[in-house]
Amino acid sequence: MAKITAALVKQLREMTDSPMMECKKALVEADGDIDKAVDVLRKMGVAKAVKRAGRETNEGTVAAYISEDGKTGALLELTCETDFVGTNPKFTGFANELAKVVVENDPADDEALKACKMGGSTVADELTEMIHVIGENMKVARFQRVSVENGALAKYVHHNGKLADIVTFEFAKPETAAADEFKSFAHDVAMQVAASNPVSARREDVPAEVLEHEKSIYMAQAAESGKPEFIQEKIALGKLEKFYKENCLTEQESIKESGVTINELAAKVSKSLGDDVKVVSFVRFSFGE
Repeated sequence: MAKITAALVKQLREMTDSPMMECKKALVEADGDIDKAVDVLRKMGVAKAVKRAGRETNEGTVAAYISEDGKTGALLELTCETDFVGTNPKFTGFANELAKVVVENDPADDEALKACKMGGSTVADELTEMIHVIGENMKVARFQRVSVENGALAKYVHHNGKLADIVTFEFAKPETAAADEFKSFAHDVAMQVAASNPVSARREDVPAEVLEHEKSIYMAQAAESGKPEFIQEKIALGKLEKFYKENCLTEQESIKESGVTINELAAKVSKSLGDDVKVVSFVRFSFGE
């Protein structure tokens, strides 16, 4: 049997806002596995919320770049040793240039990126030079490139440089991309992704394992009610609908317009521009995640 330490109990309490004794009981039942203990608390209906536990990482920044035609973009995480360097304009500017290289060359992996041309040499050479100039070790932690054929991309970078995302929109008319109303809507949606950290853009895109996990939790909670099975099913389905509304971007209430969902705002913009604007996907990087 795993040893249940005070530190482990404290960590679970901080993650779930649950009572200390209930946290200890859950850890005992889960044999010290903190993820399983979270599920135990949720099934008991004790856990108020599960905070995503972060892990310690190096310092650095997340960069976002979108091509001039608005159809190709990339997020890139560049790490360094200190926060002082992580917020240095020279460092953050270099991260943006690297994201641009990703957009223009579509490298398959880190090694392919290092071999890409940059500033008359290669990314590997430029990275080495930057290390020498700034005096700190740095590396590309990850990157992702996205593109759209009929539509446009929108980005949002948080002011601290630690969080960024790119949202993909689809529509039929090329002129929609240049419309101020669409640009404003797209920016607000990208900001929503940063603020609310949705699971997916649409309910059909929720990963199967996430959906099954949530269903199992809701069914267990419903079973605790002692009500007939058909009532339990309705309770679980109701909780699942709430999950979709809270975690699927298009079904979330807008942080800019209370009482209106992202889907409803998309329909409003579509009607105004005589097009069919759809929010189809997003990529979100939180530094060190």
